[in-house]
Amino acid sequence: MNLPVKSIDEIRGAAKQLIEFADKEKIFLFYGDMGAGKTTLIKSLCECLGVHEPVTSPTFSIVNEYDGEGTRVFHFDFYRLKNQSEALDMGYEEYFYSGNYCFIEWPEKIAGLLPPHYIRIDIQVLDSNERLLTCDKI
Repeated sequence: MNLPVKSIDEIRGAAKQLIEFADKEKIFLFYGDMGAGKTTLIKSLCECLGVHEPVTSPTFSIVNEYDGEGTRVFHFDFYRLKNQSEALDMGYEEYFYSGNYCFIEWPEKIAGLLPPHYIRIDIQVLDSNERLLTCDKI
């Protein structure tokens, strides 16, 4: 599925479509360059799930937890990991296999630890305001 996003106002609509596309899948992997809009999209996804608290990038904490309506959301940013053993040390599998939503930025840092099924979202920057989201069920 391809979703063109031409403005910040269109992100919420794209987030709703992603939740519908995912159906029962709750693991989302976000690929894209620095500044592509991964965290911005995750904020919109969290809003769609009923998260009312501020959603921020967990760059230094590695994982942030949010309460949505009837669900919990775990937001990961693995950008600063030096190796996969750091994810092992934090007990990543308890999060990934909890049945809750997991939004994962920089999943390529833990490629060998990823679950077998997930939603892959590639964010391509087309210009300063426009993005193309390419989404696949794996």
